[in-house]
Amino acid sequence: MYVGTQRRASTPAVLREFTRHGVTHWVGYPPAPPLAEGRGYWLPSEVEQTREFAEQNGVTLDMVALPMLTSSHIDRDPRPAIMLAKSPERDKDIDDIHRMIEACAIAGVPAFKYNMSLLGVLRTGEVPGRGGSLYGQFRAADLPKNEPLTRAGVVDADAFWERIDYFIQRVIPVAHHFKVRAACHPQDPGTPPGGYRGITNVLSVPGGKGLFTFLSLHKSPYHGLNLCVGTLAEMLWNPQREIYDIVRRLARTKRLFNIHLRNIKGRRDDFMEVWPDEGDIDHARVIRILAEEGYAYNVDPDHVPDHPDDPGGKQAYAHGYGYLRALMQAVESTLDR
Repeated sequence: MYVGTQRRASTPAVLREFTRHGVTHWVGYPPAPPLAEGRGYWLPSEVEQTREFAEQNGVTLDMVALPMLTSSHIDRDPRPAIMLAKSPERDKDIDDIHRMIEACAIAGVPAFKYNMSLLGVLRTGEVPGRGGSLYGQFRAADLPKNEPLTRAGVVDADAFWERIDYFIQRVIPVAHHFKVRAACHPQDPGTPPGGYRGITNVLSVPGGKGLFTFLSLHKSPYHGLNLCVGTLAEMLWNPQREIYDIVRRLARTKRLFNIHLRNIKGRRDDFMEVWPDEGDIDHARVIRILAEEGYAYNVDPDHVPDHPDDPGGKQAYAHGYGYLRALMQAVESTLDR
């Protein structure tokens, strides 16, 4: 496995910053399609330029992020049709994704990542942390009461699964044909009982069951997950007891295509995001499980704490890269004995 990053990079200097800190593999961002000109997809040449830009600066382009289906809130999403189940617009967006999968195959990029999100990343505040940093916090009890529905309206579990399945059955066969891996990120965080603003986040239910249901929707080896260990911990009532078995079971499917490694203190409905070396989850144990199960892709730091002396998070991400490399080297040394 490799130390990776999904941070944006538009100049060689940024990629060199990655490599200085041990990053060898990158989740990149080809140029945004010119929607105003009527094109909603990448050209193969644009994906190829992104791959060449990475390689010329010592980084492997392991995956690209779709320019739609991000983790944004549905009320702010400029291309919401797929998640709103709004046809024929969603079918046009799916056609654009088909073109981008083909562009990846032509350009030699083996994977893409996406989200199936309506609520975006929910947090209810910040709390002070180590060295004056700030930790994002989520407490379901602190969610505003009587908030209006989003423009998606009421989306219960059955309706949400219908939207996800509609997408999977039309996109994964194309990914399989072109041998391009499709990696979906879980919804962050799980919603409390009864949902929030009319929406139930089905991929982040207790016990990680939604992730296994998601994988069962299509048997293709190109249909998988961008597993966020932090988000997985957030969906569990007892993360310290439950998470390691779930990570191993997911790794054994051979359908984990990218890992976000971040840490929390707390449990479902009540947690804060902390520095990776001080949370409740033993990251060394997670890395060891991944190594034992033959995981062979990126592991990326994610959602680092904020600090006013570190605008843009460069220091925080440097800490994350070094922490990951050290964990990998430690695990490698014990497995080699």
